[in-house]
Amino acid sequence: MPSLRLPFSLNLGALLLAALLGLSPLAARATPSLLIDVDTGKVLMAEDATKPWYPASVTKLMTAYVVFSAIRDGRVTADTLITVSDVAAAQAPSKMGFKPGTQITIDNALKMMLIKSANDIAVVLAEGVGGSLPNFVNEMNVKASQLGMTGSHFANPNGLPDPDNYTTARDLAVLARAIILEFPEHEEIFRTPALRLGNRVIRTYNKLIDRYPGADGMKTGFICASGFNLVASAHRGNRRVLAVVLGTSSGKERTEQAALLMEKGFQQSWSIFGKMSPTVDSLRNEAGTPPDMRAEICGAKRKRVASEADDDSEPSATSFAAAGMNGGAKITGASLLVNLPPSMPPVPVWVGPVNDQAAIDAAYPAPQQKKARTAKDKSKSAPAAAAADPKAKPGAKPAAKPAASKPAAKPTTSADASGTAPAAKPKPKPAAAAPAPAPAPRPVN
Repeated sequence: MPSLRLPFSLNLGALLLAALLGLSPLAARATPSLLIDVDTGKVLMAEDATKPWYPASVTKLMTAYVVFSAIRDGRVTADTLITVSDVAAAQAPSKMGFKPGTQITIDNALKMMLIKSANDIAVVLAEGVGGSLPNFVNEMNVKASQLGMTGSHFANPNGLPDPDNYTTARDLAVLARAIILEFPEHEEIFRTPALRLGNRVIRTYNKLIDRYPGADGMKTGFICASGFNLVASAHRGNRRVLAVVLGTSSGKERTEQAALLMEKGFQQSWSIFGKMSPTVDSLRNEAGTPPDMRAEICGAKRKRVASEADDDSEPSATSFAAAGMNGGAKITGASLLVNLPPSMPPVPVWVGPVNDQAAIDAAYPAPQQKKARTAKDKSKSAPAAAAADPKAKPGAKPAAKPAASKPAAKPTTSADASGTAPAAKPKPKPAAAAPAPAPAPRPVN
């Protein structure tokens, strides 16, 4: 059959899907989504699936694929020790926070990267497996090319913001399917609900695990520019489906949308394309620049700070009527999520070659303590005081300050590194109200 070309074919599919599912115009707005059958690669649903997008931490699926390939090729083993570098330790959160010089096995590093979504550990894996960060990133792009991920380019192994780190829902489905089919021996990592590091339990950001029946992976992602992303898989009986949801406004919304997509996929007779379903490989990626979702996701109008852990927003309005349902009742994403019995206890991870609490404690930098000012420190301020008052005699005590009324507001500037507070600035003249300050930087993952 001829290859399906965009945008016409998939846009038509999106319109049909909206009509079938009764989506409101708001719910049907175009952020990328894709549903495929894992075994056949058939596309069951697609909406803007070939549109460029920032992957955020879903990038770590490619990092994992390269590491799995290195293990398969005998370049490293699961027990190979790799070292936290200064570059790795300097990565932005979410991260494990180990100090430079800490060693971790590749197996433990993979679990920390995929479950905790640790940005520092992604760099540790890249440097340890690739020999250097640039070498590993190059290998990521080589693998992407070999897989036919024509709409993807990787600039780092963790998905932290970079304009040269982009992909499509179609490419992510190709990658995730390759991981499932080529490396079934690593499938348990993706369905792990939590890790245990010493006395600390670290839970997965994938809220489908142990909540959506049959969910077995794979990876979440979030930065302000991308919105909330999720690649998710589930199996029931002899069928396995894979959903990609990109650019939602909250973690809750991405979870519910993915659950709805996969639930629809388990209805054996359903496909937006019917018997003419294309394969995911046949979709053609669009050129262009990924949209920047920052204003919508992390703008001042948002009621709460957006973060990877956001799972408390209003439920998604998306729903569908399942086959055989009477009375017009519809299934929502929230109704598909339940608290299932834990599929497994938290999986232990550690630093070093063996599990040792002392080694775990030593892996973290010592907490910084505020240094108390000594008499020597105080004496250092005397020359500065003398310079400020040329009439002061050497060795004379500073004159008592005249009583003054308490200022209306405490200055926001803090003491400098020596512990001496900066001099007060003259009170400014009243001015027109300034615009609200820009929101603080959001956590990324």
